[in-house]
Amino acid sequence: MRAYIKPNGYRLAILSILLLFIGSGCSLTRRLKDNEALVRKITIKGVDKEFADAAVLYVDKEQQPNNVINLQFYYLFSKNGKRDIGEAPAILDSNLVEFSRVQIERFLQNKGYLKAKVADSIIIKKKKATLLFSAVEGPLFRIRKLQDSIADKKVQDLYRVNRPRFSHVQPGGRFDTDSLAFDRDEFYQIMKRNGYYDFYRQYINFEYDSTFRSSVVDIKMTIDNPAGRASHPVYTINNTLVTVAKSNGRAVGKADTIQVDSQFRFVDFSGRFNPHAVTDYIFQKKGQIYNIDQQTLTTSRLSELNVFRNVPNPTYTKLPDSTNRLDTKIDITPLKQFSDRVEGEFLFNGGRFGYNLGNTFTDRNVFNNAAILQIKTNWSVLFDNNNNTINQAAVQNQDLRIGANLIYPRIIAPFDFPLPGKYGVPHTTFSTNYQLFYQKGLVSRQSFINSITYDFFETGRKLHTITPIDIEFSRGTIDPAAQVELLKKNLYAYSYLIGRTIFTSGSQYTFQYNAIELNSYKNFIYFRGSLDVGGNSLSLLSKVLNTKRDTAGKRTFLGYPFAQYGKTEVDLRIYKTLGGERQFIFRINPGFGIPYGNSDDQHWIFEKEFYAGGANDMRAWLPRTLGPGKFNRATFYGAPGPDSDHPSSGDLLRSKLKYLDEFGEIKIIANAEYRYKLADNFFGAKLKGAVFIDAGNVWRLKRQADQPDVEFRLNNILPSTAMDIGTGLRFDLAFFVFRLDAAFKFKDPQFTGSDSWVLVRHFNELFNAGSFKNNYKIANSGDTYNFMQLNFGIGMPF
Repeated sequence: MRAYIKPNGYRLAILSILLLFIGSGCSLTRRLKDNEALVRKITIKGVDKEFADAAVLYVDKEQQPNNVINLQFYYLFSKNGKRDIGEAPAILDSNLVEFSRVQIERFLQNKGYLKAKVADSIIIKKKKATLLFSAVEGPLFRIRKLQDSIADKKVQDLYRVNRPRFSHVQPGGRFDTDSLAFDRDEFYQIMKRNGYYDFYRQYINFEYDSTFRSSVVDIKMTIDNPAGRASHPVYTINNTLVTVAKSNGRAVGKADTIQVDSQFRFVDFSGRFNPHAVTDYIFQKKGQIYNIDQQTLTTSRLSELNVFRNVPNPTYTKLPDSTNRLDTKIDITPLKQFSDRVEGEFLFNGGRFGYNLGNTFTDRNVFNNAAILQIKTNWSVLFDNNNNTINQAAVQNQDLRIGANLIYPRIIAPFDFPLPGKYGVPHTTFSTNYQLFYQKGLVSRQSFINSITYDFFETGRKLHTITPIDIEFSRGTIDPAAQVELLKKNLYAYSYLIGRTIFTSGSQYTFQYNAIELNSYKNFIYFRGSLDVGGNSLSLLSKVLNTKRDTAGKRTFLGYPFAQYGKTEVDLRIYKTLGGERQFIFRINPGFGIPYGNSDDQHWIFEKEFYAGGANDMRAWLPRTLGPGKFNRATFYGAPGPDSDHPSSGDLLRSKLKYLDEFGEIKIIANAEYRYKLADNFFGAKLKGAVFIDAGNVWRLKRQADQPDVEFRLNNILPSTAMDIGTGLRFDLAFFVFRLDAAFKFKDPQFTGSDSWVLVRHFNELFNAGSFKNNYKIANSGDTYNFMQLNFGIGMPF
């Protein structure tokens, strides 16, 4: 979702932001009482560099210096505690300073400086306080000897076999109580994975004896047996009862108890589910030893089915005998079976305006097997009133899409496919879609697409998506008057590309790595690569059946020509954390498509072409308004008509082909973005900022006789690369993010030489019209040149 805001609103938006930051320069202490001081700085001396940053975190939260913008938001918007916006001032409290001193001292002692002492002092100047903590760490204590005392022999063997794999506590290493706690938690999890249902952390204890003169510590780890028992019992799984409540959460009314097999009994008060829709994703089987990981896996996968709103952890009951068996009970509550969501957006930029209306109907349990049916409709209309002398206040284009997806939470195939549910729920999606695109006075295109897609996780980080069957049929009908104009200008390529009827059958494959980390602040690499190949099977069939050729000499199938092509695209990102919620991201997004075989080197499928511009790549350009290469629409279509009443053929074509003539078979987009936090609480949202640079374009694969410098050549890459710079705000509401980006054209390749550096050459016309904008308007039949583009969207750009 995105929206575009008219240039007249730019100044107001920027002025508002400037006033906010100017306001941050006001006195931070203006609301304090005479006896109050604001904590503005914390200094900690004498702490080892390894722990200096962590030590600051042990200062009480209420004594941490405010973020300036957070504090200004509080002063501007909060009213007598009735509305909590921003961050309340960190007022000096001597009791909390003393508490912080003790916490820092304990932290250092826990890190092996057992003799550490910390003193504090406070400096106040003009109602601003500096907290100074001075530490004397003393010697670092190291581990001399490590022993264990485990009464249960089987537990002892399990501990000694696994300890080298997880333990952070080693002889000669630094004594660290956090490492002891880590070891306790790790072995607790190992016990829970190996059948020890009744095992608790309290059974694990550490005793340590420090010799202060030698600065060494001897550690003894003990694991006690349960009271009155000679060993820890190992439990196995017995029977499992699954209860499905009604969508209101009530498990009342009539419901049959179905004995699925020797393990599962199924009671469905909603009356909506086939038992196997649930039992297929219960991973703890009868006769297996209890395993907490299988419990977590079951809960996660049942939640991922997206048909249940409440899937708590299974509960267990011990059988009243000496067999150490557990009966399992799983209680789940379904979501409402039917839902309907309406979405809408309004687009506005430089006189271009329109709307986009969408509706999604969802049935979450088709055929009672947790399959999901989605029926989506979307209608968008774009008007153009951009002082254009050719097409004032007229519908520029319309796009109607209707589609249905039937998603099964399993692999449905004619061959056996093991259920790879360990890392995620696999899916089989049957999809059918219809699209009608109408460009006023130019073309009407209809497309039918039918496909079967499988997706499954190889590991928690590797996702495979395979579409073995994708059948597409597209029909274009060009307006007769437009066809005449296209042929007059020798634009047969455009006529053939957007006006022909084409049929193809293809396959796609996508590999995605590390999507699980996209909402984290770790250092990681994200990769997404796709391959799309079409027409080969139809080519083979047409040759075997010796089908007819059309007037262009191309083979046909079922009476229609078909396309052969190969297309690949890569999205590679490097995420680098800079501490806290600061992050740097570099992204490179190349794509390459090539027609071959039954497609000539100029014509394949219009919908498969790449385009640039929009809220997610080149943010200073509207979608489909950049490139290819150094393409200049004013030069290509010729001089404008002498007046608005008698426009030239170039004017008419320029208007009609807008958003359709800037495409290519090759794309390279690169983005660099720095993200940072501005405020923790801005009207209930985290306010974050970003600065970014975008660079790239699309290019044609082959040289175009009538369009110089639009093809991809090594010596043409840099001269024809566009660049923009910008900044943005992100309003993070946890469940989704609102985004507002302001991007400025920095280098525009439609101009030549130094003139392409438009922001530098024409900075004085950033918000005002001058000779550059006036000349552009004349050469482009009234279209205005906008340096800045505001993009509003939901979600991050990448």
